[in-house]
Amino acid sequence: MRHLLTLADVSSADIAAMLTLAEAPPAPLLAGKGAALYFEKPSARTRNSMELAVHQLGGHPIYLTQGELGIGTRESVEDVARTLACYHGVICARVFDHGLLQALAAASPIPVINMLSGTDHPLQGLADLLTIRQLCGRIEGVKVAYVGDGDNNVARSLAQGCAALGAELTIIAPEGYQLSDAPAGVIQTADGAAVAGADVVYSDVFVSMGQDSETERRMTDLAAYQVDEALMARAPEAWFLHCLPARRGEEVTAGVIDGPRSAIWRQAENRMHTARGALMWLLQQD
Repeated sequence: MRHLLTLADVSSADIAAMLTLAEAPPAPLLAGKGAALYFEKPSARTRNSMELAVHQLGGHPIYLTQGELGIGTRESVEDVARTLACYHGVICARVFDHGLLQALAAASPIPVINMLSGTDHPLQGLADLLTIRQLCGRIEGVKVAYVGDGDNNVARSLAQGCAALGAELTIIAPEGYQLSDAPAGVIQTADGAAVAGADVVYSDVFVSMGQDSETERRMTDLAAYQVDEALMARAPEAWFLHCLPARRGEEVTAGVIDGPRSAIWRQAENRMHTARGALMWLLQQD
């Protein structure tokens, strides 16, 4: 049984196949089946993109919350996984603990997809790669500069995808905010000048969900890593990407994120297409 928990678990050929399927006509692989969508964290893009992707494949998405399933409390992870498999063709989960996804996958007789965990965000990574390919005409050799908090789930999945498909990723972040397990070939530096020559500049919020107690320290540590017009001037032909939600005036200025070189809405739309591509790739393997 194949699952998609992290891009590190799949080959470069698998990632390329998912991107190809993202732009292919939908196949009715979920016709007459449900899709269990389990959410421990709130969501805008993830819920909308995945529900529509399931619908486009002929399936019926069912939104589930922690209180409804009682996973690991009222009922064991294993029993929940096997129960959901009685009704659904796929289990998709957005959780705090990546270990929960691994436990679900170990017990589930149907595919499990990570819609976000504390360590990884593979569906965002796929959307980023598809957007880069559409903007630049290729992925291999494209220079991507990720600026700000580089040790989070978005940066990790982006790094894994870039390493797999040959994009040149530089993470520009202060010490303590660089990716702790960066794949081979990913460059990390605290020097903002490293953005020069980038084809794509990427940013994310300085304070992610669940980090509210660290807000003051993070805002101080990362203040110098705001993506503003001066930084973008070092890479004047670069596109700007952001996984959203964004906080204008913190990690990025309004002039950049709402400017003519911003591709954030194409990137957001691609969340739906790559979710569909990932589902097709998994279900065709089944």
